[in-house]
Amino acid sequence: MTSSNSASLNAREPIKFAYWVPNVSGGLVISNIPQRTSWDINYNVKLAQIAEQNGFDYALSQIRFTAGYGAEFQHEPVSFSQAILSQTERLTLIAALLPGPWNPTLAAKQISSINVLYGPRIAVNVVSGWFRGEFAAIGEHWLDHDERYRRSEEFIRALRGIWTEESFTFRGDFYRYNNYSLKPKPHPLPEIFQGGSSRAARDMASRVSDWYFTNGNTPDEIAKQVSDIRTKAAEHGRSVKVGVNAFAIARNTEAEAQNVLAEIIEHANPEAVRAFGHEVKNAGAASPEGQGNWAKSTFNDLVQYNDGFRSNLIGTPQQIAERILDLKDSGADLILLGFLHFQEEVEFFGKNVIPLVRKLEAERPYAQAAE
Repeated sequence: MTSSNSASLNAREPIKFAYWVPNVSGGLVISNIPQRTSWDINYNVKLAQIAEQNGFDYALSQIRFTAGYGAEFQHEPVSFSQAILSQTERLTLIAALLPGPWNPTLAAKQISSINVLYGPRIAVNVVSGWFRGEFAAIGEHWLDHDERYRRSEEFIRALRGIWTEESFTFRGDFYRYNNYSLKPKPHPLPEIFQGGSSRAARDMASRVSDWYFTNGNTPDEIAKQVSDIRTKAAEHGRSVKVGVNAFAIARNTEAEAQNVLAEIIEHANPEAVRAFGHEVKNAGAASPEGQGNWAKSTFNDLVQYNDGFRSNLIGTPQQIAERILDLKDSGADLILLGFLHFQEEVEFFGKNVIPLVRKLEAERPYAQAAE
């Protein structure tokens, strides 16, 4: 097991589980392997009900505007999240928002209304953008790497100001407000998530975000990111929770799980994988340090959009549960999961992996020492 000084600040808190909402077609892998997953609302409502009945806390609705890399069809995430909320009881939906197409005024009003209608089960994931071709297709100006994060930070500051201040005034480079008052206001405040692995992304999270999403990786590499972001957050008198992306293949035997992984990669769409890799690595290379989320991703890694295979949640329920505890020991507060066949695999994971995680959490020395 991995031990680290970057162990979760909330070691006694159960690690949380989220899944990627398949609100775009093509599933969560750039592969032609058959998938029993659908992007339509009926499938997704049933999936959400299965998830909340089997230990999942969050679901993240994706934002895509154009076809590409297997995603021919896309549902808009805020309205799609609201539709799922109307048919569930406990699950929190995280709706992805992309500054540029969205402005903080519209976003604040949308999310506030949903909060009033359905309670504190709506959150946002502010996406700074990596797909230059998508911005060009919809006529949005493409900013330099760090400028995209500066805009996202202003976006978040504006959201919070609108949600908390009776008369909000703000003078930024991208957004400006003059004594703006929004009513009704959301209560409690919706959680704000963001992703990214660049220096700009981590610095932004340390200043303004509640949660920081990072691509899949080993426990040791996750621990480095956690230590960095929490040190910087502490300098601002803040704390930031960390979510780690993973693609889960839980099967009764390790051989069966590894065979599924091999089949996904064997049926990968090489042209689409390379095109995706070119796009995201260019986006990261534009940062001052020349790196981003996908800087060290191999072809096989890129078959899953967010390096989910690298988290290695592939094997038996016991193996996966132990690896999740390793990620928690490295500082992860949440695991964001993708699956091949979502409905049946979310249910299998909830019934067979999450209980083992809870058992291991109760047995861990840090849990006992905190009594």
